[in-house]
Amino acid sequence: MDVSQHTGAGWIEVICGSMFSGKTEELIRRLKRAELAKFRVEIFKPVIDTRYDEIKIVSHWGREIVSSPVNHSNTILLLSKDAQVVGIDEAQFFDDGLTEVCQKLANEGKRVIVAGLDMDYLGRPFGCMPQLMAIAEFVTKVHAICVECGQLAYISYRKTPSDKLVELGEAETYMPLCRRCYHKK
Repeated sequence: MDVSQHTGAGWIEVICGSMFSGKTEELIRRLKRAELAKFRVEIFKPVIDTRYDEIKIVSHWGREIVSSPVNHSNTILLLSKDAQVVGIDEAQFFDDGLTEVCQKLANEGKRVIVAGLDMDYLGRPFGCMPQLMAIAEFVTKVHAICVECGQLAYISYRKTPSDKLVELGEAETYMPLCRRCYHKK
């Protein structure tokens, strides 16, 4: 179903996948289309995500859109009162309350578009993403290309020797690998 044809009161869309798969690019594309259609759009990202910009959401390809960095998911409720469309990037970094926040927004008739990593660097479900995928009307899984063999990537392999769950980084820290190449490493 084309989500632009959805006629329900509100709904949740989740865009998930590994790093370098185009999640943020797809989120920005959908949000810019909503803006072109003259919907009132509010966009959020976790305050800890300062890799490319303090305020903007920026894709690996350099596409960007202005957002509001927030510390806690409940802040999204406060700042999106007048919005018709709510965009949220890097959902895996938010607190567990994000799922309930998204439910409330959708129940208020808003279109909620959420992007995030579905798995951490060890291949485990990441943060609130499994819950968001379970309650979403639409889930889009995007894939990067394995840098070792060219197949569809399965996971974001961490190249650095840290065991912290959250370690912000880019190509110097992570690389997309398919299942086979990940298990070889």
